Amino acid sequence: MPADMAGWRLDRFLATAAHGLSRSRLQALIAEGAVSEAGRTVKDGNTRVKSGACYEIRIPAPAPAEPVAQAIPLSVIYEDDELIVIDKPAGLVVHPAAGNPDGTLVNALIAHCGDSLAGVGGVARPGIVHRLDKDTSGLLVAAKTDRAMAGLAKQFADHSTERAYHAIVWGSPRLGDGVVEGQIGRNPFDRKRMAVLRGQGKAARTRYRVVERFGDSVRPVASLIECRLETGRTHQIRVHLTHLGHPLIGDQTYGRARKPPRAKTNAEARAYTMAAAFPRQALHAWLLGFEHPASGEMLHFESAWPVDFSSLAAAFRGLNQT
Repeated sequence: MPADMAGWRLDRFLATAAHGLSRSRLQALIAEGAVSEAGRTVKDGNTRVKSGACYEIRIPAPAPAEPVAQAIPLSVIYEDDELIVIDKPAGLVVHPAAGNPDGTLVNALIAHCGDSLAGVGGVARPGIVHRLDKDTSGLLVAAKTDRAMAGLAKQFADHSTERAYHAIVWGSPRLGDGVVEGQIGRNPFDRKRMAVLRGQGKAARTRYRVVERFGDSVRPVASLIECRLETGRTHQIRVHLTHLGHPLIGDQTYGRARKPPRAKTNAEARAYTMAAAFPRQALHAWLLGFEHPASGEMLHFESAWPVDFSSLAAAFRGLNQT
């Protein structure tokens, strides 16, 4: 390194010395741990360079421009030449994105459907009409033709599809049913979270109904709620129920501040221990209905609760038997 560059910020120095790489690209490489000096990783672009130091940049191989086929097992509920309905397990990401370049539902669909899926709805997310969060389980439909993509996309856009979710939440709404309305947008204090905002964001509306209350009849400790979406915003159910004062059990993003009460019985101890250890938001997309984009037939599909959700509900039902 030239002596007259000593004391420069590392990102500025590399932008001058490494031809063909922009400063923003170098800042990203530094943050990813791709830059080292004398075998030591340097992850701070503000680091001041020293005279005589030698910096190594490891540039990762470029990611493929298109998702590739991967043999990932799928639970197929229905399939024809136009579309496919999947019962998605919790933990499966729907489409490739930052942090999840592969191993997604899209990769599995490409392997399952073959060349027929190529380019349907776009190169990056072929077939994807709507999505579920990574840790939400349940029903999802994907298009296999451009005709199906257009028809399904229109139904989701005009909210004529039928979508119902089951959620296990802390506490219980005072009313047995109701509607949560509130514009949803990025939380101004945490860009990774969504929030109900005033005067900004996108209109969002969720209908809810209490299916079952667990524990004390006056102040239930938890409840099973059915939610039906009238809009489809990011994290909508999770944000709306948290706004209502009843975050989903297991939701590390929106419900992390909510702690179980102190257990007074063995049944409570079992339920609260399971809730504290529940590894995801307790949300399952159990019902999906739409008009077939080719035949016009109304289709309805239901999904049974996965084992983890069913076990959590059973543990809380134990409170009603004491």
